[in-house]
Amino acid sequence: MSALSESLLERWIALAGAGSAEIGAGVIGRYAEPHRRYHTEAHLAVMLAAIDELSAAAADVGAVRYAAFFHDAIYAVARADNEERSAELGRDVLESLGAAPELVTEVTRLVVLTRGHDPEAGDANGAVLCDADLVVLAGTSREYADYAAAVRAEYAAVPDDLFRTGRASVLRKLATQPRLFRTELAHHRYEERARANLAAELADLTGVAP
Repeated sequence: MSALSESLLERWIALAGAGSAEIGAGVIGRYAEPHRRYHTEAHLAVMLAAIDELSAAAADVGAVRYAAFFHDAIYAVARADNEERSAELGRDVLESLGAAPELVTEVTRLVVLTRGHDPEAGDANGAVLCDADLVVLAGTSREYADYAAAVRAEYAAVPDDLFRTGRASVLRKLATQPRLFRTELAHHRYEERARANLAAELADLTGVAP
């Protein structure tokens, strides 16, 4: 097990208890599948760190952390139901651990919410989870380029013209939201840089200057 895997497992155990170590290792191990380039253990670690940063804005930060562990647990490039399948896995795992029904319900809801990153007003947990998932958009130019390259690598089997069209559609949906980041802290720290990165990638994909 790598140092990163061990660190993630420690975080899982802190959340779910020592008796859940084997189950946690199985969940974390999914992020090391060979077809992944962006949706990896590193992404999960960054997301958990962002949740720590934004934790004061959450109504139930434990539910948000569980949702982070499960949100990309099932990831297949060719499927459109990864979030739903990941939510089902989260439900099954949490029920096997004897989690309270309200926690199970909230975690499964949050995992599905990461499909569109558009939580409703007043959804504190959803805002923290989605903001943490989108922190990557606010990296430096080099970091953002590495992120975009990793996403392209996951879709290596998709022809370039189709990828560009699909990727541009995803980015436009994000860019047209009134706010990318819903918590005040993330909005203040990341909004401007993230929008600049999105605009630059869209221009590269479409050939249209921002």
